[in-house]
Amino acid sequence: MAVNLKTMMEQVAQDIDRLFAEQLPVPEDPRRRLVEAMRYAAIGGGKRLRPLLVAATCALFNVDREAALRVGMAIECIHVYSLIHDDMPCMDNDDLRRGKPTVHKAFDDASAVLSGDALQALAFEILSEEKIHTDPHVRLELIQALAIASGKDGMVGGQAIDLAAETSTVPFDLPTITRLQQLKTGALFGFCLEAGAIMGRQNKDIRDRLKAYARDIGLAFQIADDLIDAEGDEAVAGKAVGKDAAAGKATFLSLLGLEKARSQAQALVDQAIAHLSVFGSEADYLRSIARYIVARDH
Repeated sequence: MAVNLKTMMEQVAQDIDRLFAEQLPVPEDPRRRLVEAMRYAAIGGGKRLRPLLVAATCALFNVDREAALRVGMAIECIHVYSLIHDDMPCMDNDDLRRGKPTVHKAFDDASAVLSGDALQALAFEILSEEKIHTDPHVRLELIQALAIASGKDGMVGGQAIDLAAETSTVPFDLPTITRLQQLKTGALFGFCLEAGAIMGRQNKDIRDRLKAYARDIGLAFQIADDLIDAEGDEAVAGKAVGKDAAAGKATFLSLLGLEKARSQAQALVDQAIAHLSVFGSEADYLRSIARYIVARDH
């Protein structure tokens, strides 16, 4: 199967923007500023990597594309909310995200908090709808999986460990950094692959292979992010770079060194692709996504 990942990425990004625009009409009442902030954060920009992973996994099992995109929108709601809150002064205190001012800069702190809260709630509202799947048990499984991946045993737990690193008197070692990133980044990647398997009603063996793929690309993604922070161009990256080194933060790069980190990222990609050996050309998009993760510059 000929794969044009760039075209697929562009199409998924356009579709996610369309769905967000439909889902978030601006009301003519005092909620207007809240919804405008939600739209500002959610529409336009970003790689849409998580919805792309959902769409590519669902395609393996001939799941309806529009339903897959709606699941992708749900995971993007969680991702965008996390970025809004992560950028705030009480956390990473960033001024730039996706090439434009962060939400608390473009609006205000309160609007940033509330828009993030509302996007988190919207994710589960979307997954509860019959447009996702006619079987309520499938919808419930998706809701539960995303809740776990988003909370204390997933993304938020990883963020808490990341914040603890700033005040820890003992530098974090490689196993701790790996655990941090498996939660902060990898858990949501894991949901993307798990969601496709849930929608496609796959068995445990297939689910385990997809989870292993997600685990490996999640770590490769974070190593690539560390490399972008160290070597990238802010204008291309669309966010501040060089922050980790300036803060003396332990990362894969600081612990492994430049060349070993780059080599490890490639090894993880190769390992991720190997988990897809049971699939034929229908998994070529997932293989291409794995390779893209370490080749990207933003």
